[in-house]
Amino acid sequence: MPLQRRLPKRGFNSLTRARNYEIRLTDLERMPLDEIDLLALQAAGIVPGDALSAKVILAGEISRKVTLKGVGATKGAKAAIEAAGGSVAE
Repeated sequence: MPLQRRLPKRGFNSLTRARNYEIRLTDLERMPLDEIDLLALQAAGIVPGDALSAKVILAGEISRKVTLKGVGATKGAKAAIEAAGGSVAE
């Protein structure tokens, strides 16, 4: 058996990686709230209750004004939200 298969595997495994979630713009469009934070996303059932963080990605469209607080956003998603009249406060 080769040496690299006999040696134990080492490295860093993040314990929080599985608790970071991505949200699409269409999910934000369906929410009835104008001010969205992590607790509102958990209450709406978009992310599970054990989520540590969430990030909005550019998938779909948004046509109404929303304000994100404490939720990250990609460059494209931030531009789409601001084009619709909303804002992203991190």
